[in-house]
Amino acid sequence: MKSPLLKKILLPLIGVVMLGGFAWVVTQQGPMAATKITVTLVTKQAISASVFGIGTVEARYNYRIGPTAAGRVKQVLVDVGDSVQAGQTLAVMDAVDLDARIQAAGWAAERATASIATAAATLKLAQTENRRTTSLVARALVSQSSADTSQQQAAIAQAALEVAKKEQQRLQAEQQALRQQQASLTLTAPVAGMITSRDAEPGTTLVAGQAVLTLADPQSYWVKARIDQSQALGLQAGQTASITLRSAPHQVLSGKLVRIEPLSDSVTEERIVGIAFTPVPAALSSGELAEVTLQTGQKADALVIPNAAIQQQAGQPGVWKINPDNSPQFTPVQTGIHSLDGQVEILSGLQADDTIVVYTSKALRADSKVKVVEQL
Repeated sequence: MKSPLLKKILLPLIGVVMLGGFAWVVTQQGPMAATKITVTLVTKQAISASVFGIGTVEARYNYRIGPTAAGRVKQVLVDVGDSVQAGQTLAVMDAVDLDARIQAAGWAAERATASIATAAATLKLAQTENRRTTSLVARALVSQSSADTSQQQAAIAQAALEVAKKEQQRLQAEQQALRQQQASLTLTAPVAGMITSRDAEPGTTLVAGQAVLTLADPQSYWVKARIDQSQALGLQAGQTASITLRSAPHQVLSGKLVRIEPLSDSVTEERIVGIAFTPVPAALSSGELAEVTLQTGQKADALVIPNAAIQQQAGQPGVWKINPDNSPQFTPVQTGIHSLDGQVEILSGLQADDTIVVYTSKALRADSKVKVVEQL
């Protein structure tokens, strides 16, 4: 008696429980379940537009110091890392036979001076003879051919004097060039700076223009950085920058954008910029990695939302706004400044205190049921 009655009671009860469980699964976990979302309010606040880049510390001005004529290195008086003053002697070139060449050029110049004196005396004698012959022709005491010959000799003497003067000028210029070459045997620092490379040792033979040393101007240190081309549109010379060196990751240095390279890197899709330190810190290391953040814009009172809330539909950026009846509505927006901390300025499409969706458990539609949660 008890067993059939128990079955009549339990079977319907089990069916109700299973039906309820199925309905719960369908409405909470299945296709009829509400889409879980996290939301935020559109707020008014200050926002700064920034771009980020990585580069290296370099000297903007480097001086390659070497001889102006071929020669052999006699002495190198400084080494890499040495700080030098403007005008300080850095290296000395071997004169080889330069002194003898200067002496020979001096003797040649002296001979040219003597040649000028001889040519001048010859010219004076020829001119005197020409005047005398001309007067005799006027009195018909000598023939005209004699007068022509005398005049020609005077002209030849005049030309000889001019040639002697030109030769003297050439020899004096050669002598001066040799003296300048002798003066250039001593290689001095054009500015105060630091030796960054030593490219030749004593005994090395160099050609004109080949460097013995490289000198960097420490006051010209800057950061050559690379900025993604997609973020380079707002770059302008004069914008402020924050610089963090690899050697001092917790110290932020100030800088200023001073150069935007006209050519971009088509392979890495980056723009190269130069950022000067303001001021230049002491003990910088050339080639050190640096991170830079450039301030490209700032607004004190802007409508701001998280960048994660921006969605794309049919190529149009927008956000899902939650209406008062808890229904989602895709709202196109126009964006402005983007900050590095994930915030974006809204120029149109939203108002302050609008509720928008940040994250969703699945794609939203206009007819989606939504459930606001603290986090997904």
